[in-house]
Amino acid sequence: MIDHENAGAFDERGTLPRSLKRATIWLIIGYWFAMFLVDSLFSVVLNIDPIESAPYKLYVYAIIGALGYRLAIFLFHRRSGNFLPKALWGIAFAAIMAPVAAALDFINGMICLYPQPIKFDPEYTGIVLITSFCQILGWCALHTALLYSFEVGDRERRLAAAREEALEAKMTALRYQISPHFLFNTLNSIAGLIEEGAATQAERMVLSLSTFLRSTLELDPVHDVPLREEIALQREYLGIEGTRFSDRMAVSIAIDDEAGGALVPSLILQPLIENAVKHGVGRSAGPVEIAVSATRRDEALEIVVENDVAADDGRPRPPGMGMGLKNVADRLRARFREQGSLSSEITADGRFRAAIALPWRPA
Repeated sequence: MIDHENAGAFDERGTLPRSLKRATIWLIIGYWFAMFLVDSLFSVVLNIDPIESAPYKLYVYAIIGALGYRLAIFLFHRRSGNFLPKALWGIAFAAIMAPVAAALDFINGMICLYPQPIKFDPEYTGIVLITSFCQILGWCALHTALLYSFEVGDRERRLAAAREEALEAKMTALRYQISPHFLFNTLNSIAGLIEEGAATQAERMVLSLSTFLRSTLELDPVHDVPLREEIALQREYLGIEGTRFSDRMAVSIAIDDEAGGALVPSLILQPLIENAVKHGVGRSAGPVEIAVSATRRDEALEIVVENDVAADDGRPRPPGMGMGLKNVADRLRARFREQGSLSSEITADGRFRAAIALPWRPA
């Protein structure tokens, strides 16, 4: 199995990357040892003692292997070129090395048969030339394929890194869209308290806002948090809004221990809670309940935010997919593809329901 670890170090250094160097050396050892075994069997057919000739054959293959390693470095520096030049270099190397291998084989025969004289056999020499050419060309083809496999692996890693960076940038942009939207709504609430003469409540709300913003700014926008931490943060936000709507806003949160340990994108619930306060509590004259629940459904986590909706007073109904909810849908789609979704509707009992579905991932 080829190890592609650290194969991404495809730079202009004079040596092969460590993992490619290791793979090349093992390819040379494995390939030429296999050729040595085949050649030894061929020697038996020619009535040459394979044991006696083994050291000389190993010497020949060691020379070819060492020169092949130099070719590997040469091809590595030309890895960005087209296939045809690489193929031509491999053919040229095989054509040059085949006569060298034939000459070494002839010398090997002389040593093995000494003191008996050996005659030059054109037919046998031709067979050795063709065999050596095919063997060396086969190694060149295998190494070219090995080099291409590392190039493909390196490009896949670079592409994956670029996609990850693009996704993080998109997630960060979507995440930071929440802050101005939330800040505008909260400052609006503070301004409303000031207009009503509730200076003490406004001051308390400013302090709560400061604490909340400090907590949100400390969050990494591309990392996940356990749902229980996300809920704790939303309790702080609801506490801020409760300062203004305490007389008619009720909050119900039902999160079991298992669901509380599931991972969710940070501040993924913020737009849903804001939407419930703005379109539910803010538009109603009577009491409004905001209900948050989370359950595990097989390998998915479902989080639901519901709020009472004011009776139709001639004003437009709350939109099913405003800016905040669209932001949530975009974040889920960017992060989880088809596994993440947001749905919203007005239920039969007149409540606005927003439901998030995302993969189940325990903390």
